[in-house]
Amino acid sequence: MSGVLVGVVGPSGAGKDTLMEAARAALAGDPRVTFLRRAVTRPAEAGGEDHLPLSREAFLAGREAGHFALWWEAHGLLYGIPAGPLEAALAKGCAAVANLSRRALADADARFPLRVVEITASPDVLATRLAARGRESAEDIARRLAREAPLPAGLAVDRVVNDTSVEAGAGQLLRALRAAIPVTASVA
Repeated sequence: MSGVLVGVVGPSGAGKDTLMEAARAALAGDPRVTFLRRAVTRPAEAGGEDHLPLSREAFLAGREAGHFALWWEAHGLLYGIPAGPLEAALAKGCAAVANLSRRALADADARFPLRVVEITASPDVLATRLAARGRESAEDIARRLAREAPLPAGLAVDRVVNDTSVEAGAGQLLRALRAAIPVTASVA
């Protein structure tokens, strides 16, 4: 494996999905970058990221069969990175970009060449964005913002502060992703 897994992490409200979609569009013609689609035990029509919707039973069966390179549980849902697309991207020497959980980073680092891009924003911006979603009470938002989820020590981390425009945040993410592309990445 000569490629690298680029794990994108950050708190809810930081704009990960928005910035990743902008980066995906900007890098659509670059064969050295692959954006991985997560499997999630959430219906497709639930909104948010484009994901592979699976029932809990199907997800667990896939996990047992080794179909996921990484998996974790968060907020009552199961998330997984399909093994085939990740392994193919790494074998080609590409940067394989995946929306990960901080709790999956230690496992990812132990198993794959890993770079981390942490997308974050100030607490005030996060609170405003979470409130605008209308999914949680003010108390729930305060609890979410008070949670600390430090990154494991020793990881290569690029930080994107997404406090202003989508364009500015996407520009920061694109610089981090381009810097993560292995020099040996195949262009064929």
